Amino acid sequence: MSKRKKLCFCFHKRLINFSLLLTNMCSGPRAKSCFLSSVPLLFWLPRYPFKENVFGDLVSGISVGIMHLPQGMAYALLAAVPPVFGLYSSFYPILIYFIFGTSKHISVGTYAVMSVMIGSVTERLAPDSEFIVWTNNSNESFIDTAAQINKRIAIAAAVTFLSGIFQLLLGLVQFGFVVTYLSEPLVRGYTTGAAIHVMVSQLKYMFGINPQRYNGPLSLIYVMLDVCSLLGGTNIGTLVVSIVTIVCLVSAKEVNSLLARKLPVPIPVELITIIIATAVSWRFDFKTLYEVEVVGEIPSGLQPPVLPDFSLMGTMVGDAFALAVVGYGIAISLGRTFALKYGYKVDSNQELIALGLCNSVGGMFQCFAISCSMSRTMVQISTGGKTQIAGALSAVVMLVILLWIGSLFEELPKAVLAVIINVNLQGMFKQFSDVSGLWRTNKVDMLVWLMTFILTVLLNPDVGLAASIAFSILTVIFRTQLPKYSLLGQVPGTDIYRPVEDYNQVVQIPGLVIFRSSATLYFANAEMYADHLYEKSGVDITKLLVHKKKLEAKRLRKEKKEQKKAKKEAKKRCVNGFISLSLSLSLSLSLYFSISLSLCLSLCVSLSLSLSFSPSISLSLSLCLSLCLSLSLSLSLSLSGCVIENLEKGGFFNDKVTKAVLFSTVHDAVLHCQQGDTKEVRHHT
Repeated sequence: MSKRKKLCFCFHKRLINFSLLLTNMCSGPRAKSCFLSSVPLLFWLPRYPFKENVFGDLVSGISVGIMHLPQGMAYALLAAVPPVFGLYSSFYPILIYFIFGTSKHISVGTYAVMSVMIGSVTERLAPDSEFIVWTNNSNESFIDTAAQINKRIAIAAAVTFLSGIFQLLLGLVQFGFVVTYLSEPLVRGYTTGAAIHVMVSQLKYMFGINPQRYNGPLSLIYVMLDVCSLLGGTNIGTLVVSIVTIVCLVSAKEVNSLLARKLPVPIPVELITIIIATAVSWRFDFKTLYEVEVVGEIPSGLQPPVLPDFSLMGTMVGDAFALAVVGYGIAISLGRTFALKYGYKVDSNQELIALGLCNSVGGMFQCFAISCSMSRTMVQISTGGKTQIAGALSAVVMLVILLWIGSLFEELPKAVLAVIINVNLQGMFKQFSDVSGLWRTNKVDMLVWLMTFILTVLLNPDVGLAASIAFSILTVIFRTQLPKYSLLGQVPGTDIYRPVEDYNQVVQIPGLVIFRSSATLYFANAEMYADHLYEKSGVDITKLLVHKKKLEAKRLRKEKKEQKKAKKEAKKRCVNGFISLSLSLSLSLSLYFSISLSLCLSLCVSLSLSLSFSPSISLSLSLCLSLCLSLSLSLSLSLSGCVIENLEKGGFFNDKVTKAVLFSTVHDAVLHCQQGDTKEVRHHT
């Protein structure tokens, strides 16, 4: 066969092998599984139990859809965009999550914290000062409101689109585990601090004043001072509307909570409030007679998709990433909570993709960033919602409102929406009670909660989040550097071992020291581990290791000296070389045996030492345990096969430390130390 034919044959063979590999990778079952995991709707909808769930989902969908109307319009004020865009944000993202989401119970849509973060971006990049227009005749100025609103809509859509792209990228690279670093105290402290920003931002609508916009650290304090200075110019009509709305709304919510068990469906308090307020405002012409600011024009129908303004995205990368992390953290926290309660699993990576599609596609329909609302989720569950069908039905309710009903609320005072926002924040303000509970259970978590709250209040929500995460990571580092070291004793007559200093009834076993560390061992705390081992047991590993190295070096020097001496004698006695060589080897072996025996006797101690570790032990254990080779010890380790394999690769086991010193429980190690042969233990160490 010619060389050319051989090359063609080899190439053809490799091409066949590659095609077979692709066929196996893209086999029917695997491709189907991958596709169904990417579009969960196709997996669960054919299995939907229609008779059991349809009524509950129908009632829940209508109830939550009614809640979306006032909350969508109110949270649009936080985002500094017209209220109709809050309705868009309560329609398009819900439909997308219905297709791609994996949580059956959470209600996605507008959320106060996300809205105020959007508002900080829109007001920073489109301030009033950029839209001041001076008239030629009277030399007076006014704000071009139409141009400002269009700019803010474009900014909100662009930052929402970019945050969705960030979520999609994180989901595609399987980065859903990042939420584990957003601890519950951090999330709750952050949402409580952000609620303060939300409440302060609505004071201008409740008092009918126009405070100056501030950015940067301590901006909240400056806004509060400005509000206090402007209280003398409060619009009395707006203030009366706010006070009456607060009294009616709070009273209605209290009645609703008292009758919650007797009512099949909660009373839609917010919807009734805005209907009555709109009717009264239209009848008495609040806008003209009392100069009360109202919602204004609400166009009917849906907007066509528009690509976001990519030129704006360079100035909002940090804001978009903060929105992506916060929105995902809140949604996955609630999703996992209810998934655990009702017995199903939420895919964290698929949730990232679902939320990313909600925001990126929603940004093209001029929506602003969404997340999950606790209040709507609780209503969805309490009214019988069982699956994502409830969310889809709430989107249908919003579609009806957008097409035919939305324009009826043009005379609604903005003060009513501001009151609805602040009254609904009472659930977040109840999180202050977390501080007392964390004080009793975990003071480090309490410190994380307080610092997160303080940093969020003093800084902007986006900068406060970054600082809070950095502080939380610092606490993790300090926890690993300040673990608890203890000596264990046995509860008499049992196989239970507890710290001697914490329990009075435990008894320390004579001649045996059981030492335990609460932290995973790695390079940063290996030296600290050895120090505390010496402090608790009196065994100085460093000195023993140095002594061992000195004896080892001394032994090697003697061996070399004897070998040289043997070689010289061998040259002198060349007549019987074979006998001479045998005598030299015999002498060398005898010396080695005697030196090794004396070394073993000098290094081995009468104390048996059992080291107890948790299953989370890391590979860096060898950094510390390699110091213990000079002791007669038994290691009590609860290790998985994967960790033992890593220890083998790291060279932890040798002819002195074998797997024979590993035990599944502390009690097994104790029995081995008490009953095992001393020579065997010394051999293993």
